[in-house]
Amino acid sequence: MARKQHRHRLALALTLGILVPGGARAEGQDNLPLYKMLRSLEFVQDSVVAGDSSAGEMQRFLLATVDARLRNADKAIFEDTRNVDAALTYAMSGGNPETLEYLMSRDVNGNFDNRVADVLRKYLNGKGLLVVNTLADIAREYRDKPIGPYLSLVAGNVMSGKNVMAALKLYDWARLMAPGTIVEESALRRSLALSTDAGLVPMGLDYARRYTRRFLHSPYASQFADLFVQLAVDHDSDVKQQDIVDILSFMDPPRQREIYLRMARRAAIAGKSDLAALAAGRAQAISNDGGDAFGALAGFYGGVAGISTPDLQAAISNLNQMPAGELNARDRALRDAAKAVAEEILRAPDPASLGQGNVPNLPNQQNTEHDAAVTNQEGGQSPTTAGVEQGAAAKAAPAPEGGRQEADSSFNAFVTTNRSKLNAIDGLLKQGSH
Repeated sequence: MARKQHRHRLALALTLGILVPGGARAEGQDNLPLYKMLRSLEFVQDSVVAGDSSAGEMQRFLLATVDARLRNADKAIFEDTRNVDAALTYAMSGGNPETLEYLMSRDVNGNFDNRVADVLRKYLNGKGLLVVNTLADIAREYRDKPIGPYLSLVAGNVMSGKNVMAALKLYDWARLMAPGTIVEESALRRSLALSTDAGLVPMGLDYARRYTRRFLHSPYASQFADLFVQLAVDHDSDVKQQDIVDILSFMDPPRQREIYLRMARRAAIAGKSDLAALAAGRAQAISNDGGDAFGALAGFYGGVAGISTPDLQAAISNLNQMPAGELNARDRALRDAAKAVAEEILRAPDPASLGQGNVPNLPNQQNTEHDAAVTNQEGGQSPTTAGVEQGAAAKAAPAPEGGRQEADSSFNAFVTTNRSKLNAIDGLLKQGSH
């Protein structure tokens, strides 16, 4: 708490120094050490992920201010290692990559560690995989230094495409060294993404619990919500329903409802009817017993999920209760697809298709039965040999005439018609899943 208060005073002092008029303003900026300006930037960024929406504009302002200060600073200030760390931290905190290039071109006294600068330049230019092992080694070497948490986070980002477990360890170190900061928020969110993709469900649930307790009000919490829904739906057989309820219990009702609605929709599209029903039911319970628009939307997703269950009629009723005009384009496509599937399920079969005369003979059916009888009576060829030879003879024989040919045409038309219907339904489902 004391550290945050100190950093808050620094940010306030910087702001006041910038806002005073004329020469006093310029003097205040020039006299403020670079590393203190960077601390102010860190404080503001931490405030953003803590839920202070008003800090976003200050963050952009400070990034621009620090950038200008770095480009105009005398080379002698980098004899202080704190200013070197500040420059590297700026580069890893969303700063301008070209500024790091500019500083390295002027570093004639060797104040910067060339190894660190080189791996960061490659990382910032999208070539981090070329130095992934070197970056991980440097992160371990600098673990106890001020730039250690940032290096571990960057190394984890690069390592995630090569070794999931190694990347998760780097993220864990970043969190350990910078608790309550934007570094921890980013490391937790990315750890959840890696765990979800790799099917590491227990680890993913643990990261999700930590995130909801610490960064629920972060502007990046929407990304977390999508990742958590993906974890719950894609690995529903390994995620207990009580785990979902417990993790979301840390959230206020509106946020719970939002995630339950997302979960119900994704689970319904994925055919996970039990999970969709759970999520829709929880969302309805939060939404004043289903009496408002959110409750109706939850009922709609529950209806979509119920199409593949024995409660088909109730599912159709839920679908019909939601006016198409109150749905967005994606959900309208989902509604149309669900209703098309329900209509196909309920459609009565054509009586004509049940007649034996309209069922085409299977190729070589009569010949096969005849061959089997001959083989049994005369001790002729083995079944395998007879089948191969009869198949060759059938291919050489002319096509049958009359009723059998007509039956084949009727059957092909039946298959073509219904296949086109299924393709149309698949197209609607694809629209609804985007």
